[in-house]
Amino acid sequence: MFAKKTHNIINIISAISLAGVTVGTMALIIVLSVFNGFEGLITSLFNSFNPDLSITAEKGKTFDYATFPHEKVQNLPGVLVLTQVVEENALLKYRDKQYIATIKGVSDDFEEMSGLDTMLIAGKFVLHEQGQPRMVLGAGVSYFLGASLNDLLNPVMVYVPRREGRFGASIEQAFNSKGIFPSAIFSIQQDFDVKYAVMPITTARALLDYTTEVTSVEVGLVKGRVYNVKKVKEEIKNILGSGYVVKDRFEQQALLYRVMQSEKWAIFLILTFILIIATFNVISSLTMLILDKKKDVAVLHSMGASNRLIRRIFLLEGIMISIGGALLGLFLGGLISWLQQTFGLISLGGGTGTFVVDSYPVAIKAADFLLVFSTVIILGLLAAWYPVRHISSKYLIHKL
Repeated sequence: MFAKKTHNIINIISAISLAGVTVGTMALIIVLSVFNGFEGLITSLFNSFNPDLSITAEKGKTFDYATFPHEKVQNLPGVLVLTQVVEENALLKYRDKQYIATIKGVSDDFEEMSGLDTMLIAGKFVLHEQGQPRMVLGAGVSYFLGASLNDLLNPVMVYVPRREGRFGASIEQAFNSKGIFPSAIFSIQQDFDVKYAVMPITTARALLDYTTEVTSVEVGLVKGRVYNVKKVKEEIKNILGSGYVVKDRFEQQALLYRVMQSEKWAIFLILTFILIIATFNVISSLTMLILDKKKDVAVLHSMGASNRLIRRIFLLEGIMISIGGALLGLFLGGLISWLQQTFGLISLGGGTGTFVVDSYPVAIKAADFLLVFSTVIILGLLAAWYPVRHISSKYLIHKL
């Protein structure tokens, strides 16, 4: 592989082949690691708002929590807390600005179940203060309303249509309303930031003319201990029977996770095609090598070497190029990914601080290394096999 050839161009082509495989392998590892990092980042952001498990009615919008077997669910191993939730669209008004948002009424144990209090950009997570309800706004909702946490004179007015409201009646007769002062502003992801306003469930029920109804029950599992989410989910489904839908975090954001996986594998295929182009250099290198070594190969053949042995020699040459490039690419890709993960060498947004993280997130997974290595070896084997298969006994004897 490293011996000097009769024609120096063969050594150059071999070096180019090795470099092409190395760069392609390195790019695959880096890109997959970055995608893993973004996937982990987005998952952690969504997990700060989405519960471990969500229980909703199979039919209809609400169900009665009084008849819900919450004690049986609460006593299951691994279940930490059950949070009652009421969600409904509402009109929010602050001074002269209006915005349609989703009010999310939650019971007092919501903070224990979620990580929303860690995603605040202003204020303090408080839903009750001095006997009065408080509201936590998404950053987008706050922006469109122009709401201020320091305005103690003008609350955010929440308007919800009365269940018995009459068309054409005055706004007081057609809508339930409540003025609530915001206590904090959270920022998770745009879909949440522009949509939600969190408030106590008692306030939300009063606005919606509910008593014990809920739109969902959110289940929080014990933190710091490993519980099989699928097993807990199945146990809950067995307790509830038909009429309820139980979703884990991935099912709650199924479209998002499918899109992320599709993007990851689409990029993998694109870079694989680039790697295929790089392996054409292996074909060129072996073809030139076969022509350069035809006399030596003819001597081996005359000494009794079979066609299979001769082909194996050149096939091994091509595989060595692929393996060398793959190992070098894996090392460099892993090293660059580790440096980015540890030191954050490449930042996001030039250090303006407008992103959730300061630098590109990276997560190194052993499965990616195995997948990339297998892909490179298979492509290298195919690239080496193509020129080698044309070596024939008749050709070698004729040259001798």
